[in-house]
Amino acid sequence: RELVREAFRAAGLTPEEQGVPGCDGANLLATLPGARERWVLVGAHYDHVGQVGGRTYWGADDNAAAVAILLEVARRLAAHPPQGRGVLLAAFDGEEPPYFLTPAMGSEHWARHPTVPLRQVDLMVCMDLVGHALGPPGVPPEVARSLFALGAEHSEGTSTLVDRLALTEPGLTVRRVDAEVLPPMSDYWAFWGRQVPFLFLTCGRWRHYHTPEDTPDKLDLPKVAATARWLERLVREACARPEPEVRFLPEGRDDAGTLRSLADLTRPLAPLSPAAAQALRTAEALLQQCDAHGRLPASLRSAPVQLTHQLEAALF
Repeated sequence: RELVREAFRAAGLTPEEQGVPGCDGANLLATLPGARERWVLVGAHYDHVGQVGGRTYWGADDNAAAVAILLEVARRLAAHPPQGRGVLLAAFDGEEPPYFLTPAMGSEHWARHPTVPLRQVDLMVCMDLVGHALGPPGVPPEVARSLFALGAEHSEGTSTLVDRLALTEPGLTVRRVDAEVLPPMSDYWAFWGRQVPFLFLTCGRWRHYHTPEDTPDKLDLPKVAATARWLERLVREACARPEPEVRFLPEGRDDAGTLRSLADLTRPLAPLSPAAAQALRTAEALLQQCDAHGRLPASLRSAPVQLTHQLEAALF
């Protein structure tokens, strides 16, 4: 916590500590007020599992890499503030078990006791597990450099924004996926449930997830740096959006966007793996079943979820 606080201060910001009694911890918050009383919130949890059975769980990918990105974006934005909306930078505590999805979770505590009005938050960006290359060593670069963006379908105009920026940063490919394909995984949960527009950035779970082997030497540092540059761009664009406010879409769904991302991800893997080739065929066939609004028939709604889980297991 002290390291994060000092990094905020070094960026020229004045961090505030919000106690989280349920986990005996604290959120660290820094604000960059804008010209409008609307906000973009960028968050990452800084807690991890700690020590269990005499073994240390280092948490380099979960979630130190995301905190490093948060602090780098804070430094860049403080040096050259964005136009339009203000930015709230949040290092959340209490995300890991036993606090996850409970009132003791730092982001849930903030949502219950917000430091800016929730109704004025036009986008919450959450980062978790963003520090590793996707897949095992040797996968094609366009696969390894992938970053998934979930939840854009739940706010008006956000999918278009993410798609427009998806390939703007060398060394990074941002792939949009429907938030419904995964169970709640991180701090965005507290905002989704309150119908606040959100975007969850992640590379997904991998073989070192929640193990003592999640150490800094396994991070893809060029990808981490590219993600920081991309996120800065996204935040600036989100702050400058001309809409008076961003409307949440409770029934938002984008099966077609998910399937296109899965097809694009498996296409370079297809020559290397029969399973990937089959996944590509499945994704392309399901795309043909989507209607003009990008939705699958009700009978096929679970197919993207199953396909995502199969792909995650294959790349684990």
